[in-house]
Amino acid sequence: MIAATIQPQIRLCDRKENLRRALALAAGAAGEGAEILVFPELFLTGFCYSQDLSDGEPYPSLDPLRSFVAEHGCLVVGSLVDGRLNRGFCLDERGIGFQDKIHPFGTEKDHFDGGVSISPVETSKGRIGLSICYDLRFPEVARSLALSGADLLVTIGEFPAARGVVWETLSRARAMENQIHHISSNGAGPEFCGRSAIIDPWGRAIAEMGAEEGWIVEKIDLADRDRARREIPALGDRRPEIYRW
Repeated sequence: MIAATIQPQIRLCDRKENLRRALALAAGAAGEGAEILVFPELFLTGFCYSQDLSDGEPYPSLDPLRSFVAEHGCLVVGSLVDGRLNRGFCLDERGIGFQDKIHPFGTEKDHFDGGVSISPVETSKGRIGLSICYDLRFPEVARSLALSGADLLVTIGEFPAARGVVWETLSRARAMENQIHHISSNGAGPEFCGRSAIIDPWGRAIAEMGAEEGWIVEKIDLADRDRARREIPALGDRRPEIYRW
């Protein structure tokens, strides 16, 4: 399977320009054979609180991406504003599935409610374990997705430039501790730290970016997850009956 993480510059509240950039970058990644294309959190709008750019069923803002998916037979991952939800989505030819952001950060709580369930999204490319930005700081989210049978983890974010080390370190940790591929997609600089990556189940970045706008494409072998877990059976050696919070 060939995956791409796409790292655009996100212009606040400018859906038209953000869509233009997204489609141009997606075309470049698809031209290199990408079957899974991962965009950052709220890549079409940013955290636009000055205008109502909320979308809802059937999500007409995604129609250009639906056409792109139909043309290229790919899966597109991102998030959008749906009322008071930061709604993560996985869009392919079969339809659309969702995983809402669980943990709104700081002042986001004035505008968004947290999601109330965690489960992988069933897609034509496998079970996608999707988390959004601040969720990365909560290992319980990725662990829940991994134990629920995710084929790979995906984190989409708008991590600021000042917290690049956090983004990079935790992205690797979520892959390593769950022994699973992890695709991370963040906004480009200068506002965001970039550092989008495709990470293998041993925590190695097999493709990674700096802060610039663009994309990276890499082949991933989902069987690596099973090989890593046979090599070191950490998930099977857990003792949840004695863990306490």
